[in-house]
Amino acid sequence: MKTRHILQAWGKILAGRFPSLSIEVTRECPLSCPGCYAYGNDHLGGALVLRGVRDFKGQELIDGILKIVEAYRPLHVSLVGGEPLVRHRELTALLPLLEARNIHTQVVTSAVRPIPDEWREHRNLNVAVSIDGLQPEHDARRKPATYTHILKHIAGHRITVHCTITRQMTERPGYLREFLDFWSPRPEVRRIWFSLFTPQKGETSYEILPRQVRAGVLDELGVLKNEYPKLDLAEAVLRVYRNPPRNPDACLFARTTLPISADLKTIVTPCQFGGTPDCSQCGCFASAALGAVLRHRLPLGLSLGTLYEASCAVGDWMKSLRRRKAAEGRSGRGAGEQRSRGADG
Repeated sequence: MKTRHILQAWGKILAGRFPSLSIEVTRECPLSCPGCYAYGNDHLGGALVLRGVRDFKGQELIDGILKIVEAYRPLHVSLVGGEPLVRHRELTALLPLLEARNIHTQVVTSAVRPIPDEWREHRNLNVAVSIDGLQPEHDARRKPATYTHILKHIAGHRITVHCTITRQMTERPGYLREFLDFWSPRPEVRRIWFSLFTPQKGETSYEILPRQVRAGVLDELGVLKNEYPKLDLAEAVLRVYRNPPRNPDACLFARTTLPISADLKTIVTPCQFGGTPDCSQCGCFASAALGAVLRHRLPLGLSLGTLYEASCAVGDWMKSLRRRKAAEGRSGRGAGEQRSRGADG
């Protein structure tokens, strides 16, 4: 993350605004991946599930997202799903409008459909392709988004490979190295991100990395990051994985990113996982990356986290001030209407 991006985000926090949005652009997805948090029963709080919300198509979707962007004025927008490429026509029209607003955009996809050629033109776009391990395991988990389709659909593009490490990937020594050996040489791959599977509280899924296995994975990644230049994994990020934020209130990603579901109004809480994520086992790459920023030490030993907390206090005051002014405005309009009705009577 560049210094100017940190300063811009700091300005948003001081103003009491979210620097980032994460928008589920559709409830639809042709995949049925094990462990997918978006389709969990508790993702939207339990009373509603993603497949049950009303989502949008065509110009209505484009206008709806732009309305959110105009309201929040973010620096960064992640377009997730569901499967965003289900709405590839709408996104192809939307992306240049976001770029014209100097917004950095990320599309998180399975690459189950071809990535539109027009997307190559956008400088502020990152396409993150989710890949669940080596071909035999991935194809079984994520069909029809198989390796064969992914390799065909990313041709000519520059993508980020994102892999969430599950327990199954740790049962054969050298698995992660084989994964890197396959994807690192490919010209389409700009960089590679590894997350760790993040369970909900009380979850007993076999996807979960036992504590000792998790520690071993992090040790292995500490070695691999020095051998594979495309593996984007700083030592500071590994330290956050080893000691993740204790709860969403201590997570910079959760506090600075507003996740919105496919109805374009439901807020996903407490973070993009929804439900009740087990923060003690958090493996979210975005959380770890921003957590590393938060723990960075400035001259004289002051941490960015200390500065951030002070900034949040100012931001909270600004938000309360805006709410008070809005309430006063509504009250004033109501009184004016009553006076007008009285004069008419």
